[in-house]
Amino acid sequence: MNQNFSAHTKTLKLASWLGWKMESNWADWWIFAVYSVVRPLASSMILVVMYWVIAKSGNNPAMAGYNLTFMYLGNAFFMFVGNVLYGVAWTIHEDREHYQMLKYIFISPAKMYFYLFGRGTAKLFITVFAVIATIAFGMLVLKIQIDLATVNYPMLVLVTGIGLLGIAALGVILAAVSMVTAHHSFYLTEGVAGLFFLVSGAIFPIEVLPGWLQKISLINPLTYWIELARRYITGERMCQVLSGISNWELFFILTLSTLILVYLSVIIYRFFEHVAVQRGLIDRLTNF
Repeated sequence: MNQNFSAHTKTLKLASWLGWKMESNWADWWIFAVYSVVRPLASSMILVVMYWVIAKSGNNPAMAGYNLTFMYLGNAFFMFVGNVLYGVAWTIHEDREHYQMLKYIFISPAKMYFYLFGRGTAKLFITVFAVIATIAFGMLVLKIQIDLATVNYPMLVLVTGIGLLGIAALGVILAAVSMVTAHHSFYLTEGVAGLFFLVSGAIFPIEVLPGWLQKISLINPLTYWIELARRYITGERMCQVLSGISNWELFFILTLSTLILVYLSVIIYRFFEHVAVQRGLIDRLTNF
């Protein structure tokens, strides 16, 4: 057991190093650093302009608790979703189609499941830097209401870690599906991230969604993750639908749903890996 743990840890470490080299090797470090900050800030400013236009133009009661802090923090933390999902799921297409190395990884001692997690860590580290820079910009320039002295830092770090584990597990599931699909997996990842963007309450309160979408929101672990992150930063209950649920209850729901998601990722990955091996899809190029 200790030997397996050591092997999996080594796989995670080497895959993380490889992912970082592939992400950052295209430019000088300072160019890469500037790009990593400017890109998310530009995306955030687009949403800020949308907020100024939309939030001031209506009197929808469901939007009563909607403010710039709500939107800005939700968008900042949702950066993890898009980047980590992409970093994990895109690994299959990248290693199979671009570099044609996927088959060699499969026959190596490394376990592909842990390799996928490792490859996603490069995007994770970059996103951590981008999220911190985005929140700092919001506080200094946009004057979003955050009191750094009241932030619950230990719980924020813990909740962020649990949420990232769930996001990585979702990425592994998408990577598994990508094994048996063509290069359209790129659209699969962006489509799933877009769906979560809508139903997780990252930008708009889930109260304004149709009833059937609200039900999807309430079974989505990311909904509870983003709400908890907002609460531990601001100390306020910002989602009306979840306002009657305490922080510890949200924490329990998030932890349980994340564990279920990780378990499902193992089962689903094994199934699609078996299908891909049986059909000879591990080294089959699908570009056309």
